[in-house]
This record gives sequence, C-alpha cells and structure tokens, in this order.
Amino acid sequence: MRVLLVEDDANLRFGVAAALRAAGLAVDEAVDLPQADEALFVTAYDCVVFDRMLPAGDAAEYVEELRRSGRAVPVLFLTARDTVADRVEGFARGGDDYLVKPFAVPELVARVRSLCRRAPAVTPPVLRVGDLEIDTARRRVRRAGCC
Repeated sequence: MRVLLVEDDANLRFGVAAALRAAGLAVDEAVDLPQADEALFVTAYDCVVFDRMLPAGDAAEYVEELRRSGRAVPVLFLTARDTVADRVEGFARGGDDYLVKPFAVPELVARVRSLCRRAPAVTPPVLRVGDLEIDTARRRVRRAGCC
C-alpha cells in the first residue's frame, strides 16, 4: 500500500512516516500543497494523509478541487482543528476520515490501512507531451506510438 503524507511540521512528518513504514506501508512525503499536487500527478496512491493547515493554504480546499476533478483517492485529515464544525467541513469538502492531534499512533495506522483497503483500483497516469508518452506504471516511454 502506497501512502502520501502531507505535513509541514518536520518532526511530526518524520514520526508519522516512520510509524507507517514500520507498519509495512510505502510512504512518500510532501511538505506543502504544491509538492502534494506534483506527487499526486505522477503517482497513484492508495491513500493520502493531509495536515489541514499548510503553508500554501487549507488542504480541505485542495481536496475539494481534487474531488471536482474526479480523483477518488481516499483522504485522511490529520489536524489540530478539532471542533465539530471543522470535522464536518473536512468531510463535506471530500475527506474520508478525520483524526485530531494529538492522536494515538496505532489508531492512525489502523485508519490509514482501512482507507487504503477502500481505495479504488487506480491506474497510474500516462503522461503525454506532444507525441511523447510516459507510462509510469509500466515504466515505458513511447514516441509517436513507437517503442
């Protein structure tokens, strides 16, 4: 299972990534929304864990845009925003789960595993620029339809 962790706090990101890796998950890390956007463009993830408040803005707004564009990757918000209104907004904007800081690591791991099991079968994107085609899943590059 492949997870994208988007968290700007380096210590928390390191600890969460280590816990997820220890649980047998493959983890990529991003520190802000532009990095997350780039990672989501080139890699198919089974789940994404977002801190809500990131330097470039509220991740809930970003997830709402992801949903509008048809992306169905499961999302868990991991955040200090703990009011009922915050949680309801997170779900309304496209979040699939919401965990408030501080949290228990075993619970986080269990929630991420649960979301990954629900992930739709996603085919990694085929990138196209002009007549150049890069198939990230098959690790194949073609030009003008040829090898």
